[in-house]
Amino acid sequence: MIYKTKLTKILMCIYSFILMSCGTYFNQPITHSNAILGEGTEGTSVLKSLPEAKNKIVVGVYNFRDQTGQFKVLDNGSSFSTAITQGSTTILLKALEDTKWFRPIERENLSNLLNERNIIRSTRQEYRKTSNPNEPQLPPLLYAGVLLEGGIVSYDSNIVTGGLGARYFGLGSSAQYRQDRITIYLRAISTSNGEILKTIYVSKTILFQSLDASLFRYVKFKRLLEVETGITKNEPIHMAVTEAIEKAVESLVVEGIQDGLWEPKENNEEVKTLVENYNKEENIADDRRIYDRIFKEKRGKNVFELGAGTSYLLGDYSNSKFDLMAVSGGYKRYMTPNFNFGIHYSKLNLATEEKHDYKSSYGLMSFDIEAELMLLPYDDLSPYGFVSGGILASNYFKEVYPKIEYGLGLEYLLSEKVGIHAFGGYNMVFSDEVDGIKTGKRDDHYLRFGAGLNLYLFNKNKGKLKNKKVTSEVGALNSMTDKELKKIRKQNRKKARKNK
Repeated sequence: MIYKTKLTKILMCIYSFILMSCGTYFNQPITHSNAILGEGTEGTSVLKSLPEAKNKIVVGVYNFRDQTGQFKVLDNGSSFSTAITQGSTTILLKALEDTKWFRPIERENLSNLLNERNIIRSTRQEYRKTSNPNEPQLPPLLYAGVLLEGGIVSYDSNIVTGGLGARYFGLGSSAQYRQDRITIYLRAISTSNGEILKTIYVSKTILFQSLDASLFRYVKFKRLLEVETGITKNEPIHMAVTEAIEKAVESLVVEGIQDGLWEPKENNEEVKTLVENYNKEENIADDRRIYDRIFKEKRGKNVFELGAGTSYLLGDYSNSKFDLMAVSGGYKRYMTPNFNFGIHYSKLNLATEEKHDYKSSYGLMSFDIEAELMLLPYDDLSPYGFVSGGILASNYFKEVYPKIEYGLGLEYLLSEKVGIHAFGGYNMVFSDEVDGIKTGKRDDHYLRFGAGLNLYLFNKNKGKLKNKKVTSEVGALNSMTDKELKKIRKQNRKKARKNK
């Protein structure tokens, strides 16, 4: 009966794990499926929602190909299949067609088109029954005013890999992930003089995820229970290439409008908003680095700090104890994005459990000048290190001791003006009389731990990007967060669905 109860609990754990797994587990390909129209992407909706063009531009694409030459990487080597689709030219032509800004013409297989036109001409000459000179001839081919060149220039595998797993008493699970990245360049060339009108650079990450669980356990004598389950979800590389190309075409249209290469049908508020949003996104891209890190100065130059904590005496007595430490005020000034100077005052008690003539709790004041190094100044969460020098004084400054402190901390920004921090520091006091007695050769030291608030006030340029751009058409632009970008893209998708 006990074994049955244990087995029931194990099976219930496995069942709960499966229910909490992602929806892919319940979408198993166990039945035949019919052919469907190809899935769209977010970029497809954005392209279809672009404002109309005043005049469509005739463009030719001879070859927009994979320039990496990479093959698929397998666990035991590599295969002869390419890592990236070889049909990127077709994807680009479809994206150009979706915008309603371009008239793409056939140039990839131009020889086939010319051969077919020659067949038409020879057939008409040989088999036509009339010699009427007014009979319409084969119309001429369109010629392109703009050529589009470029291709997929990079496919980087395993730029980020990781995982997490645990196993206890035969029951365990693990999760793994891998991220690849593709990079494309698209350039527009004038056929009249060969000038490169615009060059677009777009990158896209590709995510691969794996989740599994297993159970290996004896539930009864000579009765072994072994259970395995798992799911793997891989982002299709074809869809990633499509998204990257569609983003490049969108950028080509907007930058062409901004630079006067082509004009919209109506220069209304929708066009102005489109250009403004694109400029804001471009400003963020200027400060974005690999791994989607944005080098944006989030912390203002003037910081006021408040906090409280505890302190611990390292003196001549063996039975020290933690006591109250209150930071009443502090000010820091950032000289660079990751370095600041500051001053602060703290009121603290150093306490012991010893019974002697001197008080068991010593009320002291600390005045410090501090230098601080922020390790990740462009992130919301950042560790930091600090070194300070100052004095430790008793009430009414009866005793004054010089000291040096060093320590580590961690800060997290709740908003543009408020951050929370926690820290710990080691204080080296150049005196052996802090605890009231002088024994041995070692000076009295103490530890300081605390947490509090950082208030970023009186910062006029707070939150601006390093490489800020200002255009005459748009004017001064405010910085955008990732949430604002997602909101804009969501609005564009709604417009696209409404237009349908």
